[in-house]
Amino acid sequence: MRPPAGHPVRVGLFGLLGSGNLGNDGSMEAVLAYLRRDHGEAVVDAMCGGPEVVRLRHGLPATRLHWYRGEYRTASRAGAVVGKGIGKLVDAVRTAAWVRRHDVVIVPGMGVLEATLPLRPWGFPYALLLLCASGRLFGTRVALVGVGAAPIGNRATRALVRRSARLAAYRSYRDEQSRDALRAMGVDTARDEVHPDLAFALPTPPSSTPSERPGPVCVGVMAFHGGDDDRARAEEIHRRYLDGTTRFVRALAEDGRPVRLLTGDDVDREVVDAILAAVDSPLVTAAETASLADLMKEMAAADTVVATRYHNLVCALKVGAPTLALSYAAKSDALMDRMGLGAYCHPAREVDADRLLDRFRELERRAPELRRTLAERNLTVARQLDDQFTALTAAVFPRTGHAHAHALRETP
Repeated sequence: MRPPAGHPVRVGLFGLLGSGNLGNDGSMEAVLAYLRRDHGEAVVDAMCGGPEVVRLRHGLPATRLHWYRGEYRTASRAGAVVGKGIGKLVDAVRTAAWVRRHDVVIVPGMGVLEATLPLRPWGFPYALLLLCASGRLFGTRVALVGVGAAPIGNRATRALVRRSARLAAYRSYRDEQSRDALRAMGVDTARDEVHPDLAFALPTPPSSTPSERPGPVCVGVMAFHGGDDDRARAEEIHRRYLDGTTRFVRALAEDGRPVRLLTGDDVDREVVDAILAAVDSPLVTAAETASLADLMKEMAAADTVVATRYHNLVCALKVGAPTLALSYAAKSDALMDRMGLGAYCHPAREVDADRLLDRFRELERRAPELRRTLAERNLTVARQLDDQFTALTAAVFPRTGHAHAHALRETP
């Protein structure tokens, strides 16, 4: 679809934005900065999980992603089950009407094609299918930009994800594993590109100069219960993760190291509270962060970072902090490897405080070398993200780029 002559391009942003996940919101902020820089004439709004937050923080018109407000709560009563069922039908109409008003809809980053955390097929995968099908029906170009994908065990979720991807007009991924995972699901990815995570395009705060004395350590925690295939032992996984992380934080404090606890989603606060209750030390404090910019400021002031959530890792690596990943998915390993720190990954499902401390001390011994490595890798990442935005312009803004240069022409 092309806008009428003389009319601005109408761009929609779609996803679980403004709903408490800082990584999702950081990806949106990166795309907003690109739109304002390269497409200042565009009229932008959002269909998202937290419209009130998006309106307040970004001044964008925003509408709710789901008609039924209890979409992501477990439906245990008959009324809730009926409400969810009706909501699916209403959402089909609402999404189609919203998509039809746009020339382009962008899904900015996020792990929208994966199930590395617990996920129901009729939640966001269904919403994504409605979006992509509506885009194909009305000629609105739907772009999945810098998204994450991973193998999906659940057949219904996998089918919805595969169909959504096939219907999208443009796809790019944040790592090779994501593209490989979608290819393994049966999607033709021959024309799809891989670029660094969109959050690397955000402004970088100045870093403090490391002193000779050991300084603060940022520890990014997560309400981690395993992935979609781990539901039967979710509590066991969570308990092991919490116990191991708590022991690690306590050991740092006993060594006299200030520890700053960080989150990446509102749900992570329960882990922070549990650690603070278990480790009674004035050296252990919690940061209040409302954005990836806040996270980066905290990490830029630290000597080293240990983090679990994917976008906690992105922030730490972007500010050049020597970082150890508590890895819960292949995307974390791929990110660390891309940035030259692939040797510093520890499994989040089996946090062993003693092994983690040994790895952490090795990380600190190599800190000066690793900071130089990160500085070099960040320069490369910046150039690669320039390529991402150039390709996106060419693919979905045909009036301002080479018409359909990177568009997909795959028949679903």
